[in-house]
Amino acid sequence: MLTQGDISLRIIRTKDAKTIEALVLGNREWLRPWEATNPYGPVSFDFKSQIRSLLRQLERSEGMPFVILYQGEIVGQLNVANILHGSVSSCVIGYWISPEVAGKGITPTTVALAMDYMFNAVGIHRVEIDIRPENGASIRVVQKLGLRYEGLKKNYIHINGDWRDHYVFALTFEEAKDGVLNRWMQKKVPKIVYHFPK
Repeated sequence: MLTQGDISLRIIRTKDAKTIEALVLGNREWLRPWEATNPYGPVSFDFKSQIRSLLRQLERSEGMPFVILYQGEIVGQLNVANILHGSVSSCVIGYWISPEVAGKGITPTTVALAMDYMFNAVGIHRVEIDIRPENGASIRVVQKLGLRYEGLKKNYIHINGDWRDHYVFALTFEEAKDGVLNRWMQKKVPKIVYHFPK
């Protein structure tokens, strides 16, 4: 368990399926614009199967699937995916949170906790977060934590029925040696202004 005050991350369990299902299905309008979809078939809401798949990735050290907890209750998910070791030594983080708790600092806190864990416990060198240009809330998260803008991936992920562009943000271990969470809490994140392509 990774914890900061009332906010925690823990590895997802198959018994979390009903809670995750209730959150996802109960917040369709909030989540649909950002959810990955299958370009070759219907969206699956088989949450037990999805969790089993995530746990298999964990067993193979290819991913780390977390639930986000606020005051002990599940309020979202954070997944570390595409974990590569060796000369690449990188991973990608994705996340979602329930609208009832948005704006409480939960997302940047959990992203920072996950990044610090990947840097310091797993030994990853670079963490990437890919965000749709329209997702202002997620862009504010990476800005708060001081991630660099690295460019645009055209038609990168199939989301909400079509192939969508994503901005790429990243941070390396050297850029946050004192800890991502620590520098954010102590207001030591360098001020970043992003210049996106027109």
